[in-house]
Amino acid sequence: MSRPPRPLPAAPLAPAPEDDVLVYEVTLAPHRSLSPAGFRLLMGVFAALSFASGLVFLSMGAWPVFGFFGLDVLLVYLAFRASFRSARAREHIRITASLVEVCHVPARGRGWTARLNPFWTRLWRQDDEDHGTLDLALVSGPRTVPVGRFLGPAQKAHLAGDLARALAAVKRGVVRSSI
Repeated sequence: MSRPPRPLPAAPLAPAPEDDVLVYEVTLAPHRSLSPAGFRLLMGVFAALSFASGLVFLSMGAWPVFGFFGLDVLLVYLAFRASFRSARAREHIRITASLVEVCHVPARGRGWTARLNPFWTRLWRQDDEDHGTLDLALVSGPRTVPVGRFLGPAQKAHLAGDLARALAAVKRGVVRSSI
């Protein structure tokens, strides 16, 4: 059972104090496999095919169908724009010897920042034997902070391993290097 995080105003991660040892830091972002150049190429080919198909119907006298071929291009374009807009979301996670900080920056709306004590923080994960890691959160007392919600199951499992190792390192005691 997962509890929603308490929303707080989003703030970028503040620099760690000089005497605090950085154990783990990562910035997560949703994956988009289509580059902007690939998007332009795909939309150009799709628009050309749609226009050519529309011309066939126009030559047969079915002129209203021509408009619907333009409408499907517009809808696909708007769907891709929404996908690219959602790709602007970010999640910054930093674990130091004295602080676990999660800053969630959504594509739209207000973000939030959660700061937890690493000694009281544990990792919660929901695994499914067929699908892998489905959900991931950091739990500290009554507070549950979800992390990596936009990641796939394999990426969530990898993140869970990294977070578990970082929290274990903090709990064992972090040794500051004397360089």
